[in-house]
Amino acid sequence: MGVVAIVIAAVLYLAGILAVRRHGGQWRIKPTLGFYVLGLGSYAFIEFGFLGTYSEELRFAFTTRIALLLFAVPALLATGKPVELARAALTGRPLSALNWFLDSKLVGIMGNAVFGPVFALVAFSVFLTPIAGTLRESPVAQDAIGLIIPAVGLFMVLPLTELVVVRTSLFIAAEFMLAFVELVIDAIPGILLRLNDSILDHAGPITTAVPLWFPSPLRDQQLSGDLLWFIAEIADIPILILLFIRWSKHDRTEAKQIDELTDEQMEELTKAHLKAFGNRTD
Repeated sequence: MGVVAIVIAAVLYLAGILAVRRHGGQWRIKPTLGFYVLGLGSYAFIEFGFLGTYSEELRFAFTTRIALLLFAVPALLATGKPVELARAALTGRPLSALNWFLDSKLVGIMGNAVFGPVFALVAFSVFLTPIAGTLRESPVAQDAIGLIIPAVGLFMVLPLTELVVVRTSLFIAAEFMLAFVELVIDAIPGILLRLNDSILDHAGPITTAVPLWFPSPLRDQQLSGDLLWFIAEIADIPILILLFIRWSKHDRTEAKQIDELTDEQMEELTKAHLKAFGNRTD
């Protein structure tokens, strides 16, 4: 399934580049390399490397694989500017349909910088339950994870990196504070995995022969907690940076708009604010 996903993504991206050229435009080499080398390359490295190979046998490979598919791979795919490419390649009804979808409530919710950390907290909490053991030992679930998790990650990353979502200063400030709180909360699943002395996923021991370097079930769970804790904390930092950049740009835009007002307009705006404040205090 991983090979199929890579081929489909590579072909669609190439088709977009060719469509832009047919329209008389040119697509930049830097995002192209970002998409193919960093994005698809990281996906292939995770899915066909150590983490993908031992995802069924080792807890720390399973949890680390999911965390990287959720955070790292989508962020690296986003360097290819797939939304910008799609808008440049499409015309007519397909472009209208794309813009309608990007303006939908679903994308608006995922464009909220708080959604990513909250989703990650809920998803990582599954590792504390027997559901994790069932998913890890199911080949069907393993294949589905390799497709669904990166897709969800893209829905979280692309609204933050490529879509301009109009926010008020108060809303951006609230996002920033909540995301900072999530920076601490996201560590909870990893900490609980690391400190618990019992096997939380209730998965049975491996009955087949395993390499000598395989850790014990408890040590496996502890390594899982260590890596999950580390990745969850690191992944929240780019979100805080993006929020800070968004806040700075919004502040500069508001300042520029105020500077462009005439004295009469500024006086009317001041009177309107004073009137609104007076109504609230009555």
